[in-house]
Amino acid sequence: MAPTLRRRPAGDPSEFAAAPLLEGGRQPVLILDDVTKTYPNGRDALKDVDLVVPEGDFVFLVGPSGAGKTTLLRLLIRDELATQGRVILDGEDLAKLPRRRVPQVRRKVGIVFQDFKLLPSKTVAENVAFALEVTGTPRSRIRPAVERVLALVGLSAQSEQTPRQLSGGEQQRTAIARALVHDPRIVIADEPTGNLDPMISWEIIQLLLRINELGVTVLMATHDADVVTALRKRVVGLEEGRVIRDELGGGYHRAG
Repeated sequence: MAPTLRRRPAGDPSEFAAAPLLEGGRQPVLILDDVTKTYPNGRDALKDVDLVVPEGDFVFLVGPSGAGKTTLLRLLIRDELATQGRVILDGEDLAKLPRRRVPQVRRKVGIVFQDFKLLPSKTVAENVAFALEVTGTPRSRIRPAVERVLALVGLSAQSEQTPRQLSGGEQQRTAIARALVHDPRIVIADEPTGNLDPMISWEIIQLLLRINELGVTVLMATHDADVVTALRKRVVGLEEGRVIRDELGGGYHRAG
């Protein structure tokens, strides 16, 4: 059964407790509460979406192209705002954030893209360090943090290479290291295996699973039916902007 929040009585200004607990005593990292996103042309990219992601969860987000997955992910990093409803990240209502606090809250999210988005002129270590440099992290803290995440993803030996010297799998590992270097509360992976062959794809999935085992929440949007069905994690299915299923131990396609 998918996790749900315990609400307070209607009209209570703190409808969700400040730190609401889910089954097992976990707290939610992400809450979408009755979220609708309507674009100026009148199209509803998302409609009445309710979703709760507890800390430590591994969630697959699936659905056909145009189902609303990309819009949902953009809401989570506040690239866009919901037309209706609330998007709450680690207790922060993203719509109510003052502009000056947006970068701080975004650091709670690590993002892994399908096309890596590495800086070609920088080395692996410099690409990872850059994620900390732009946030004003003291130089004394950057090098140890970079070395730690490169060791975690198995790229310590490649730290001085540039992206063009790396395989596709190594480039994606670099992107994952960059996403992890500021200790995010949640990692969002948007089709992270879309440009990789099947064997390398499984290596990347195993890495994301290991990161999840360390306590990092993972939300992965994917079209890879084999991976989703084999792992039997939590599966949230979108279709025409609505959540049509949310099941634990699900496959890519609805059973039956």
